[in-house]
Amino acid sequence: MSYGFYAYMSRMKLIDRWSLMRNTRAENIAEHSQQVAMLAHALALIGNRYFGESNDAGQIVLLALYHDVGEVVIGDLPTPVKYYNPAIKRAYGELEQAAKRKLLEKLPEPLREDYLPYLFAGNEAPLRIVKAADKLAAYIKCIEEATAGNCEFTRAQASIKKELDKFTDVPALKWFLQNCIESFAMTIDELE
Repeated sequence: MSYGFYAYMSRMKLIDRWSLMRNTRAENIAEHSQQVAMLAHALALIGNRYFGESNDAGQIVLLALYHDVGEVVIGDLPTPVKYYNPAIKRAYGELEQAAKRKLLEKLPEPLREDYLPYLFAGNEAPLRIVKAADKLAAYIKCIEEATAGNCEFTRAQASIKKELDKFTDVPALKWFLQNCIESFAMTIDELE
């Protein structure tokens, strides 16, 4: 018997994001998930150190790593399509849940319970940090594209910034935006 879960995870690098937009550099969901995991880790630690939270950074990193795994089965639906209306959003959510169930079945039975909390996370605080990191990664992509002279992402950047401003329950995000976001528009020499 061969279990295909890990082979599916390897295919994350084949699923491109931002498919309706001209990109100066393509981004796939493997890269995106890795960046979201790093950002979620940072937000968890910032929350702990600066705001007295008690986030489990390891749990948050794993939630972030697996937050888009359903897309290896169904692909990445562009945001304007995914959120076009409530019926499409709901149907896509159901499709994504079915894809995750399919992926879970690709694991040996004894391992399924170990992956279950990461593939089917609830709406608890750790997932809220992951969602904030997911939006933050999209915002950073817009900044990088704008810095490269690509005005294709201008409206997306403004829209995503409004969404980030709604995360008032994640004070670490505001701290990150105030203290770290400017550096994403800098050259390597400026970072030095």
